[in-house]
Amino acid sequence: MSATYPQTRAGNGLATAALVCGIVGIFVFEVVLGPLAIIFGAVALGRANRGAAGRGQAIAGLILGIVDVALFVLLLALVRTHGGYWHVG
Repeated sequence: MSATYPQTRAGNGLATAALVCGIVGIFVFEVVLGPLAIIFGAVALGRANRGAAGRGQAIAGLILGIVDVALFVLLLALVRTHGGYWHVG
């Protein structure tokens, strides 16, 4: 007689990487970590659709990466309209 064990799904480290890049990218290095979060999230989502774990993390990382890039573009637009410096008062 052989024992049966529950079958576990393969881990998805790229989903975790996308989530971490997305979270950290909100605060620092938006221009680098945002696109990385998008790339990692897209690849991880593809793996999750084929049975790997981490679908929620992949989606969250993808969304946070998009937010990171959008914030960076907004920051560039603000700097451009204010002549490269902020005037208070």
